[in-house]
Amino acid sequence: MKILVVFDSVWGNTEKIAKAIGTALEPRGEVKVVKADAAKPADFGEKDLIIVGSATQKFNALPAVKKLLASLPAGSLKGAKVAAFDTRLPVAEAKSRVLKFMAKNFGYAAEKLGKTLVAKGGEQAVAPEGFFVGGTEGPVKDGELERAVSWAGKL
Repeated sequence: MKILVVFDSVWGNTEKIAKAIGTALEPRGEVKVVKADAAKPADFGEKDLIIVGSATQKFNALPAVKKLLASLPAGSLKGAKVAAFDTRLPVAEAKSRVLKFMAKNFGYAAEKLGKTLVAKGGEQAVAPEGFFVGGTEGPVKDGELERAVSWAGKL
């Protein structure tokens, strides 16, 4: 099985999640984990499983991930299973009503990434997933790396 994990990260938290997912998938085949600004559309070719993740900023994926996915031709992911994840603040812990309102109405990066991957021809393997960080700069919340490994096991 050929597996591609593409991510973008500002503070290194999303990178940690991506690497945990990649490591968890190594027993299943050849895994390539690459940052979005170093990835090319050709990297997506002939992959059995494609996972894309991003930090959530302004309720969306980071620009490098969006640009990379936009550069993929229509139908280019046909035949591949796809999955998406993001890192995000746990809104349930937020004391801001505005943040809770915005998150409820505008969502997170993972859901939008998942829709884009399916629109490019991929078949969704599992529902998009969000992994929690302890603040804008992190760190990754306790137990989230283990949860990422468990999520990867469902792929």
